[in-house]
Amino acid sequence: MANKQNNNIGIVFPISNKVLLPDVVTTVQLESPDDVQMMYLENEEAVKIALPLKQNFGKNPKKEEDFYRTGVIFEVTGLDRTDKGVLLSVKLTDRVEIKELRIEDGRIHAQYELSPDHADLNEKSREEMLGYIKNITYEISSRFSGGEQYQRIVNEFTDLNSIIVYLSQFLQIPHGERYELLEMQSLKERSLRFLDYLLKQKEMIELQMQISEKFSEKANRYYRESVLREQLKAIQEELNEGREEEGKKEADYLSRIEEAGMPPEIKEAALLELEKLEEQGPNKLDYNVIRNYLDLLVQLPWKKEGAKDIDLDEARRILNEQHYGLKKVKDRIIQHLAVMQLNKNKKGSILLLVGPPGTGKTSLGKSIAEALGRKYIRISLGGVRDESEIRGHRRTYVGAMPGRIIQSIRKAGKTNPVMVLDEVDKLMSGGFSGDPASALLEVLDPEQNNSFTDHYLDLPYDLSDVFFVATANSLESIPGPLLDRMEVIQISSYTIDEKFHIGKNHLLPAVLEEHGLKPEQMVMEDEVLQKIISEYTLEAGVRGLKKQLAGLARTATEKIVSKKAVLPFTIREEDLEELLGRQVSRHEKAQPDNPPGVVTGLAWTPVGGEILFIEATDMPGNGAVILTGKLGDVMKESARISLSLLKSRLPLTAFNFKEKDLHIHVPSGAVPKDGPSAGIALFTALASLVTGNKVDSRLAMTGEITLRGAVLPIGGLKEKLLGAQRAGINRVLIPKDNVSDLKDVPEEVKNQLTVIPVETVEDVLKESLEIFLPRIEHVFLQKGNGLFPEGLNTPHKNMERKEVI
Repeated sequence: MANKQNNNIGIVFPISNKVLLPDVVTTVQLESPDDVQMMYLENEEAVKIALPLKQNFGKNPKKEEDFYRTGVIFEVTGLDRTDKGVLLSVKLTDRVEIKELRIEDGRIHAQYELSPDHADLNEKSREEMLGYIKNITYEISSRFSGGEQYQRIVNEFTDLNSIIVYLSQFLQIPHGERYELLEMQSLKERSLRFLDYLLKQKEMIELQMQISEKFSEKANRYYRESVLREQLKAIQEELNEGREEEGKKEADYLSRIEEAGMPPEIKEAALLELEKLEEQGPNKLDYNVIRNYLDLLVQLPWKKEGAKDIDLDEARRILNEQHYGLKKVKDRIIQHLAVMQLNKNKKGSILLLVGPPGTGKTSLGKSIAEALGRKYIRISLGGVRDESEIRGHRRTYVGAMPGRIIQSIRKAGKTNPVMVLDEVDKLMSGGFSGDPASALLEVLDPEQNNSFTDHYLDLPYDLSDVFFVATANSLESIPGPLLDRMEVIQISSYTIDEKFHIGKNHLLPAVLEEHGLKPEQMVMEDEVLQKIISEYTLEAGVRGLKKQLAGLARTATEKIVSKKAVLPFTIREEDLEELLGRQVSRHEKAQPDNPPGVVTGLAWTPVGGEILFIEATDMPGNGAVILTGKLGDVMKESARISLSLLKSRLPLTAFNFKEKDLHIHVPSGAVPKDGPSAGIALFTALASLVTGNKVDSRLAMTGEITLRGAVLPIGGLKEKLLGAQRAGINRVLIPKDNVSDLKDVPEEVKNQLTVIPVETVEDVLKESLEIFLPRIEHVFLQKGNGLFPEGLNTPHKNMERKEVI
């Protein structure tokens, strides 16, 4: 053996897909070696090296790069020729590191150095590791029939390398990782790595066995059920019971189709489906699909309801009883019902109630249904993003079902329910599921919905008798085509007086009933309710008011049940902070006095109107204008227009704009503010600053201005005047074109305010600062035969200034 080591030259025999480890006796397959290689194999003196290939190249590897660099010297102890090549019984002796390979005429010579194992496991550790490997092997082999023979073979091994080589041929170890076992010099590291492979194989086998058991159990159950079903069918046919049951079902469908009052084309389609059902039989896959479809057809109402007389007085009584205020809205609904009474053939009605949250839009729909004596159905559309929610799924899909419209009609059982489509402004568009807003176009179009087609139903259904009531908080997110199909009714904020009556007559009795309280058990004075409205709610509707009343009712219930309160439980103003906490709302109040440069404006918010203060001041500078208060682009433009208008209209000599910087600020700087309606307030604040005249602190104003000095109309007048009244304002300047909107303002508000219409900035200066200026109007005078006289190229030469005093 010493001679072999001193030569350091050996003949390489390529080996693939085999774990090779030193000091092991095993078998090796060679693929048809040539005569020269056979000569070396049979030569006992030649150093023979088994060297793993990086992949299986067959019997003729071409390059040095095809081999790994670590191999094992072996001695041939037996040789047997087979169809697949030569099977060698070998004894692996020393592991070697290849330093150089040389391939000549198919023979491979290698220069090598010995690389022995590191014996880093003592005898006891080797025995324990060997025991672990054997135990895991026993557990794996016990799951297979005939595994006892493998247990006996494994039990004979006393060497770690030998058992690793033997078991590795049964494990699914990647080719590269097989080589890593040889490359490791540490016996401890190699054993732990192999143990890891063995545990993974065990887990994989256990998982496969569990899956196989479950599959077999399920397959056996299905098989048993199938056999039993066939036997039952045969018995029923023999006794003629099965056909009788099926015949009863089919006869039942036939009678229900006849009684449903379907239009001829619908009836024809239903009978066709019934024929398919008779041909299918209960064991076919489509049997239940067809039955579900027939169930829908016979459950849908097809017979038109006769036109009923509408008692308008009773309808008005119901609306007034269930809703306080909202006079304009109620009148509009009564008018709509009057048209329906007069025109019996009127097509389906589609109303859109738009207003802030908590103003009673959904409950108005319920009241309309009660007034008409019809079924009430509500569909919530908030967050719906799938077109199939409206139109349904096609029956080709698994779990297909009708859309919400058809489902609601089936639930109502009538062709003319009142259907409330809640939160129509919160439909979600985009994505791969279609646009539900577009699907509603056919539903809400009186010219189309008499033949609405649901994808599941796949037949036209007449929705023209349905009274649709849609609700929304805003019109901005509703697509134009959909909005065009509905009659819009605006619902504005409630006044304080309206909230008081709603709270006293509607909300408080409902809250007491919900909490099991009788009216005499909890007493609340009117002043307490008014304080809750003004200081503990900040909203346009009354939903927050109901929550606060519910909080008081819970406290009263707890006190009464625990017997800590003397009946009746009385709620006083001084108790509110203890019961409800600190006040949650704060409203601006008119100041006792405004210095020059400060003007009170009016603003609209989603929870009602408010006053706001426009502040202007000056400082030495070079003519810069500073705007603060989180103003939007439109409001900033209004400030620039106001400054330009001020310079062009007021004959100022004492104020030098070139040597002054102007600063305009609107308090509550964290709240975004935008809109053109602060135009006259900004103009008046600047005029007050540069003239030194004060503006009455009880005077508020709203209106948009233009560069020519005109005051344009604004929106939200009712809410703004309500805010002015609450803040203690007694005079308000509004655009002249908004005078017609005063009819929407409650009388109690108009009685407390002096509303002054203004048309130009000269009117504003006269009413706010008592500055009297001639009104200037720009007029185009037409000369010649056309708009421009001969010889003139620009319209500016046609413009003349005309003063109107």
